[in-house]
Amino acid sequence: MSQNHVARIDETAIRALPKAEVHVHLEGTFSLLDMLTLAKENDVALPGPAATLFDISTHDAFAAPAITTGGGAGAGSAGLSGFLRFLDWQCGLVRTPTQAARVAYAFAVRQSASGIGYSDVIVNPTHWNAWRGRELDLLDALGAGFDEAEQDGLCQVGVAYSLLRSQSGAEAERLVGELVAARPRRVIALSIDGDEKVTGRTGEKFRGAFRLAASAGLRRTVHAGESSGPEGVWDAVELLQAERIDHGVRSIEDPALIDRLIADGISLGVCPRSNLTLGIYPDWASHPLPRLLAAGVSVTLNTDDPAPLGTTLEADWAVAAEQFGFDHADLVGFAARSIDASFADVDTKSRLHAELAAVSEVAPV
Repeated sequence: MSQNHVARIDETAIRALPKAEVHVHLEGTFSLLDMLTLAKENDVALPGPAATLFDISTHDAFAAPAITTGGGAGAGSAGLSGFLRFLDWQCGLVRTPTQAARVAYAFAVRQSASGIGYSDVIVNPTHWNAWRGRELDLLDALGAGFDEAEQDGLCQVGVAYSLLRSQSGAEAERLVGELVAARPRRVIALSIDGDEKVTGRTGEKFRGAFRLAASAGLRRTVHAGESSGPEGVWDAVELLQAERIDHGVRSIEDPALIDRLIADGISLGVCPRSNLTLGIYPDWASHPLPRLLAAGVSVTLNTDDPAPLGTTLEADWAVAAEQFGFDHADLVGFAARSIDASFADVDTKSRLHAELAAVSEVAPV
């Protein structure tokens, strides 16, 4: 990583780097057009003006939760809990298999446009309220969209099924049991997300569900170390057998935890713009991304919820390069780590690494 000011790296050069994205929520990739189309199809009123739908402060019934993580502007106006409440409304617009497949296909289109060859996409069915009790049907419909996209030469997608922190341990074990029995196409991993500040430490209650997932061969990734401190990451690693941590930025506060992440080869799926939007850190200069890298942690750079945050992966990489002095070689490193950290199969990883090597030998001028 260069310590001196470097020339701005153009997004076109970043798109040209074959890579994966490992921390991105399907719920956070609905475009404004997607939402407006679905609302019209289902005759559902918008919660605020169409032109500013992603700005939660413009919604008619805007109210910030009493307890939440952060709180910034736009999508972060009501903090993390308010943002999750918006996702409930948005995903509630998806009511038919055709609509679900269309959302999945659109996700693969978006990823492909950013030069992403493989994605571990997080899907939390608790947001998709029309599918309660029919979670497997939702996964089947999404799988159809992902299948069609891959057949059309678009981004390959694996699904990380995400539990919500407020669910009970018994419900989590039931859901994982259904996943293990049914083996829905595209589902390769188990995840947890939600506002850590609201729910508190939840590692112990989900221990059984994650043990079941591990024994059945599902991969494990856990949201932790965002609104919680390092203790959330410790719980994910020690209680839930996490192979990867989504966010994990607060790990920088505990040197022993940093040593553990390095020793176990656990990667952090970091999303700086999301952290700033939701008020985890006040600005780019305060973000611990460079310190995590300097400490030797495997870090990938992701978008989290790109549509409401108004970004793309290549835009976030370009801003990070400018803010932290990353050069082209550093971004090649991010691309390589993203492939390694993904839950893609061995053949897909080998192909992406070969493609990356072929385009990255010479930095663009």
